[in-house]
Amino acid sequence: MTATRSEYCVIACAEAWRDAGEILASPMGLVPSIGARLARLTFSPDLLLTDGEALLVRPDGTPEGWLPYREHLALVTGGRRHVMMGASQIDRHGNQNISCIGDWARPKRQLLGVRGAPVNTLNNPTSYWVPKHSRRVFVEKVDMVCGVGYDHAAGARFHRIPRVVSDLGVFDFETPDHSMRLASLHPGVTVEQVREATGFDPVLPDEVPYTREPTAHELKLIREVLDPARTRAREVGD
Repeated sequence: MTATRSEYCVIACAEAWRDAGEILASPMGLVPSIGARLARLTFSPDLLLTDGEALLVRPDGTPEGWLPYREHLALVTGGRRHVMMGASQIDRHGNQNISCIGDWARPKRQLLGVRGAPVNTLNNPTSYWVPKHSRRVFVEKVDMVCGVGYDHAAGARFHRIPRVVSDLGVFDFETPDHSMRLASLHPGVTVEQVREATGFDPVLPDEVPYTREPTAHELKLIREVLDPARTRAREVGD
């Protein structure tokens, strides 16, 4: 079975929680949510999933536990949650902006606002999901720092950005100065496409691998169990 682009993105998101143990997964977006549930059903069976309110749930959404707000905050501030957020802008050191475009005092566009991004990024691992990779999102410098990048996180005990997943590939910060690196390309994408769609020069290894193929079992879970309605294609066209 040939995987689609959206399914490679699901796999790339799922890999963020590989062997994570008993931590809380907080995916934001359709593709990351499918990825987190796929990870739970395969290589991360101890992963905790939430309904976003007060329940721990199984991959099918049925309740399996109670998560009062005080316990949720304990997981957040103790490094026992891995959130995958969106980003209106993200720069080479992983600073994320979801607040405004332009100068903060007189912005051209008002967005979601800072919300919980500083707490998320300083207190637990945070990855990012960008469904449409472009120079408008991947910028040299964000207009406002909401999610904290490596160049602003000195001394933060649990700060870590494991990966950034876009519709073009997977990126990490495994470089001496924590600059964004192209870790893998989704099949059908070229390095030149990534460079043209990025507002800075990402670090490029000598050989860039492709995002791994989903197994037949993973594809069956995605297509028949987790997302038979193909909602994933709303975020990434196949």
